[in-house]
Amino acid sequence: MRPAPSPVQEAPRRFSVHAHHDDRHPARIVEEASVEAAALAYVADFHPPADLFGEVRVIVCDLEAGAEHCFRIDLEDGEAAPCDPSA
Repeated sequence: MRPAPSPVQEAPRRFSVHAHHDDRHPARIVEEASVEAAALAYVADFHPPADLFGEVRVIVCDLEAGAEHCFRIDLEDGEAAPCDPSA
């Protein structure tokens, strides 16, 4: 009998991530399966300062595709939501 196939895992992709409007936290290269995972990994590893609402905004650039994404991360519950990078 053949073993059950293992679940397909996405290969990690490379992203450049930095805190929005915070020069003290320069961009870092993060390898994750998605842009959301890269944003969360950056916040977990580098602890950028939160705003008055307990949120951090980060910019994630997919190094392969060149697309840029902005995420607002609530440090209390870890929820990530898209944000406007120009705000």
